[in-house]
Amino acid sequence: MARTFDHFDLIARYYDRVLTRSEDDPLPGIVDAKAGERILDIGGGTGRNAGSLTAGGVQIVICDRSLEMLRQARAKGLACVLADVRRLPFANQSFERVLAVDAFHHFVSPTASEAQPLAAAEMLRVARAQGRVIIEEPDIRKRGVKWIALGEKLLLMRSRFLDPDALTTLFTTAGAEPVLSQADHFNMWLVFRP
Repeated sequence: MARTFDHFDLIARYYDRVLTRSEDDPLPGIVDAKAGERILDIGGGTGRNAGSLTAGGVQIVICDRSLEMLRQARAKGLACVLADVRRLPFANQSFERVLAVDAFHHFVSPTASEAQPLAAAEMLRVARAQGRVIIEEPDIRKRGVKWIALGEKLLLMRSRFLDPDALTTLFTTAGAEPVLSQADHFNMWLVFRP
């Protein structure tokens, strides 16, 4: 099967230089992983989130469809899996935390209306019963994010951003229980219990 063009393969070498995590990043506190727990970072690309999440003996696995992004993550010594979120190659209840950071809007193949519900179901399937599924997404209700969405459309990325209510509905329809919903001037964080 021939590989199709992937925007992220093109930018992988530069990704970490452009997108960084802030000092006051709320993600580690929201993930709240304990020593020995396993985290699956879906769409985790270069592993840019791993640094703030692996402290204290947490094990993290980066799962992505971009081979070039995963090469960057492997160069950092991270465990990586090349896979599609619609068919995760992990057993049921394999991870205490399953997260998608700035990635859910990219789950659009073959179409967003097909891929995003399958992604939600798969994320819940691989999360342990007392675990958490965490979504961090740019908040499409914010003006700056609307400009980013337009830019991604112009770049033919096919992104589909969902607002917090639509994401919550997607996950509750798949059987999740909402635990947390918060937003700042740009991002939103949603946490679900399987």
